[in-house]
Amino acid sequence: MPDAGVQAFLTASGWAGAMAAPLAGDASGRRYLRLTDATGARAVVMIAPPAPDDSTARFCTVAEHLRAMGLSAPAVHHAAPDEGLALLEDFGDAVFAHVIARDPAQETPLYAAAIDLLVTLAQRPAPADLPAPDADTLARLTAPAAHWYLGHGTDAPDAAAQFAQTLAPALRAVMHGPPVLAHRDFHAENLIWLPDRAGAARVGLLDFQDAFAGPAGYDLVSLLEDARRDLPGDVRRAMMNRYATATGMPLPDLAHRLAVLGAQRNLRILGVFARLCVHAGKPRYVDLIPRVWGHLMGDLAHPSLADLRAAVTAHLPAPTPEILQTLRSRCKTPSTL
Repeated sequence: MPDAGVQAFLTASGWAGAMAAPLAGDASGRRYLRLTDATGARAVVMIAPPAPDDSTARFCTVAEHLRAMGLSAPAVHHAAPDEGLALLEDFGDAVFAHVIARDPAQETPLYAAAIDLLVTLAQRPAPADLPAPDADTLARLTAPAAHWYLGHGTDAPDAAAQFAQTLAPALRAVMHGPPVLAHRDFHAENLIWLPDRAGAARVGLLDFQDAFAGPAGYDLVSLLEDARRDLPGDVRRAMMNRYATATGMPLPDLAHRLAVLGAQRNLRILGVFARLCVHAGKPRYVDLIPRVWGHLMGDLAHPSLADLRAAVTAHLPAPTPEILQTLRSRCKTPSTL
């Protein structure tokens, strides 16, 4: 049953007495409940940590931006951001990853629809009120790789500094052109298939509260280098070609951009997944680390990243079974979350 604060929110939003069933959450502290009222109407209540966490307010702001672009972000029916609560449109259960698992023939058309959405975003300027990190800031965001994956929660300043110092020039080389709205967590478990809608609106978007104004291609590498599922090489190449053709970006330039942005993302994710185990008690994220490492090594093979490759190989151990078991053994609180 929802707690008293959530119940009061549901009463205020006209959903008192609705049946509530939990939905899968994400890596953050947010929870979701699917509501079904006596008529069969459905909605989702998002429960985030309250103030000073501002993710609910950010979610509502980004949802408004996306919907103004004609894209499918959930309608926000009612919100109490200071309480970390929002009542959202229910997009249903056709998560891309689940649809593809049931019918692998859907993989290419669903990914093509996702690419078309990213092309739409690439053709629009980013909203002025989004955070706009520069290359140095994005480079420093790789610090979790040193602190959590290497240090298991202990500072490793030399490694963190080398990662940032070698990555920042590479990022500056690809961060040209106007910034676009970057979802930041654009992957097959955050996308919902809405086939009754048209064009890019067929892709329902979730978990975009951390969106920022960033380089075109940031979300593309998030989609193609998914930490949670393997994408066949021929599908990856087809999607890169589709994006390059639609945006007019030469394929070698796109490959360069994806390698650099992918290195930044995967270094950060490596540390975040280690933190989710060691600090947050979520050991299942350790199982994803070998895939993230594989993506990182692929990115670092690009000639423009030789200095970063040297820094990474000098400091970070490969995720051998022994390394992964060490992370699991340091898990703060055993959990199945």
